[in-house]
Amino acid sequence: MSSILDLLTDCEVRRLNTGETVIKEGERTALLYFLIEGAVEVRKDNALLFASSQPGTVFGELSTLLGGNHLATVTAVKPCVFYTVENPRAFLAASPAVCFHVCETLATRLNAMLEYLRDIRHQFEDHDHIGMVDQVLESLVHRQPRVRVRPSDSTIRQGELLD
Repeated sequence: MSSILDLLTDCEVRRLNTGETVIKEGERTALLYFLIEGAVEVRKDNALLFASSQPGTVFGELSTLLGGNHLATVTAVKPCVFYTVENPRAFLAASPAVCFHVCETLATRLNAMLEYLRDIRHQFEDHDHIGMVDQVLESLVHRQPRVRVRPSDSTIRQGELLD
């Protein structure tokens, strides 16, 4: 993780106290946040999704990539320090290593969700309403982005390497 943070040292640093909101569900900041130190909780509709104190954890990536408002609220549960990235789409396009880190983060979260849905499916396979889980899994596996953007050849061939 420290190699990701090393790539962000030119970014603005933001400090938050316990209880302060980093990102508010439904709002748009047009920023990416990378946790340097501290601990946060991520909630959607006030339900806890996960907590993190892992340096390098990224927040705001979904709204950045989907071009919409934030989908969850991130709150500091301990004093926190973040790198903030302005104009995150351009930043990700210019930094393949950071973009790859964001992709890995999203893939890890998606995999955890798929595993959770698979477990639910197995636990309730004898119930009539389990078809809903099949529909969610089918939608996740086959949904394609609205617009696909191919990176330039220079980005593909000259990407930064991570340790």
